[in-house]
Amino acid sequence: MAFVEFQDVTKLYQMGEVQIAAADGISFTAEQGEFVVIVGHSGAGKTTVLNMLGGMDTCTSGTILLDGKNISSYTPRQLIEYRRYDIGFVFQFYNLVQNLTALENVELASQICRDPLDAKTVLEEVGLGSRLSNFPAQLSGGEQQRVAIARAIAKNPKLLLCDEPTGALDYQTGKAILQLLQDTCKKNGQTVIVITHNQAFTAIADRVIKIKSGKVVDIILNPNPVSAEGLEW
Repeated sequence: MAFVEFQDVTKLYQMGEVQIAAADGISFTAEQGEFVVIVGHSGAGKTTVLNMLGGMDTCTSGTILLDGKNISSYTPRQLIEYRRYDIGFVFQFYNLVQNLTALENVELASQICRDPLDAKTVLEEVGLGSRLSNFPAQLSGGEQQRVAIARAIAKNPKLLLCDEPTGALDYQTGKAILQLLQDTCKKNGQTVIVITHNQAFTAIADRVIKIKSGKVVDIILNPNPVSAEGLEW
């Protein structure tokens, strides 16, 4: 059994008298420790997949498994615990608490977890050991995203989900953030899934899942992913 499994997953939205299929029979797998890129144009269904896998939304039909557990059958209460303990989220716009320092932002997430990592150590690992006492407004965009990644890693989650993590960053900073995510995956053996519209990101992935109009149109296994440092787009 794969670490992540989507089995014929559908997500329907009712728009007046019309049903919209944001996910239309999506099936794919991902193994533990893989760096996975889910790629597609805006509106393809990428974020719908991420939201269902992250327990922020439920599927209309089909089965979603993580580490052998059927999360698509979870109750609202179980989904709260699932998001709290098993999933680390990294978003495009950081979502930091502005009146807390970098260290406090990471500690805040650590406080709700079963087996968190040390917040200071994780911030040092992402290159922010000298910025522990800085507030978000005193940090660059890249530094804020590093805090957001540290916050997700410190939860010690089973799965790290990243929604357009470089979308608000310049080219060089974006590459540095991708390298950090890639290094985190390899060093910790953690499964990382990145959602993006940028086709260039597929070169750094172990597994590429291409989505179009709510369907998986291709799955590519990459035996020789390149380093994010050498990525160009």
